[in-house]
Parts: sequence; C-alpha cells; structure tokens
Amino acid sequence: MSEELVVVVSGGAPPDLRAISAVPLGVPVIAADRGLEHALALGLEVTVAVGDFDSASPEAVDVAEASGTRIDRHPAEKDATDLELALDVAAAMSPERILVLAGSGGRLDHELATLLLLASHRYADIQIDAVIGNANVHVIRSERTLEGAPDELVTLVAVHGSAEGVTTEGLAYPLRGEMLAAGSSRGVSNVFTEATASVTVERGVLLAIRPGATK
Repeated sequence: MSEELVVVVSGGAPPDLRAISAVPLGVPVIAADRGLEHALALGLEVTVAVGDFDSASPEAVDVAEASGTRIDRHPAEKDATDLELALDVAAAMSPERILVLAGSGGRLDHELATLLLLASHRYADIQIDAVIGNANVHVIRSERTLEGAPDELVTLVAVHGSAEGVTTEGLAYPLRGEMLAAGSSRGVSNVFTEATASVTVERGVLLAIRPGATK
C-alpha cells in the first residue's frame, strides 16, 4: 500500500524542535540509527529503525522494539550511510512525498553527501523535502511551488549535472528558460518577492535551499 507522506529522521545532530510542526499525525516514520532517539524526543512513533546502531543507545533500541518498531540491522562496514538505508526503506513504501528531518552543524562531508543523496535519481518519482537545522531544502524536478515569505532568501543549485530551461516566478532575480550550470554560484541568494514562488526545470534537477526559512 502506498503512502502520501513518509517521514525520515536522520542521525547525527538532533533536528530543530520546530521541525515537528511539519509532521502530520499518524504518518509512517523511519529512523536512521540515532534518528531513533531524535524521533522519540520529538514524540514521534517510529515505524522502522534502520542502521548499524553504533550511535543509538541499546536501551532506546530495546524500548522501540518492545513497542512494535521494526528494527532493520546492518553491519558497520557497509556501502551506504544510515540515512541512505532509511530513505530506501521509505521509498519502498511508494509515498508521494518524503520529508527528512535532520540537524545541522555536523560533519561537512556528511552534510554534502546528504544534499546530493536527496537529489538522487532513484528517488525521482517522489517529492523530496528536508528540514535541516533552520533550513528547508526542496528537490525540484520539472516544477515546484515554494511557500516562503517576502524578502526570504532562497538559493537554487544544480546538482548531478546542469539544469536547463530554468524559469522562475515570484523571485527578485528571475530566470527565463536559462541554464544553471553544475558548480555555478549564479543561483545563490535569490529573494522571494511574494508568499509563493514557482520554479520550473526543463531538464536536470535543482535543490532549492531556504537557509533561514520562516515557514
């Protein structure tokens, strides 16, 4: 059975407590290793906990398992991060949307890998969003409408190759069918002029990053 929304709680630093406001009641929650403890601290009922469990406490794992949480254990030496394993579990539920909750200020290599992972082609059929610390991240393929606030910053970054035919509405520095090259900083620090903005992409994938999102 497919789900409308699946929430994934990352390990590492704990998510901002305000992230809980983005989670509707009763949705499936997948926890990545220490994300189990973060999810419990947020008051979320965890459906599946996945990882090598080198950072979640044994007590938290035992409590979760006793309450009916499925525990998917993996070896410490593996070819994917715990977050990637958790995203794969979430994707197997065939949701329309996955929302990732994560903290910020951790290892730079982990944060970079997380951003690239969110835009992975194997999740192309799913709308992917993330709340990472105080920032909101949205993966854009084809078209997305973003909710923000006037004067709020938003950065558009092409990942996994250049993004072609990029068109925006509702931003101070519009793009009109243009290309954002991979590795370019051209899309950094755009600004909402209205409460919503639209971004369309003819080919490629963008990350829309709202670094200090208020909504």
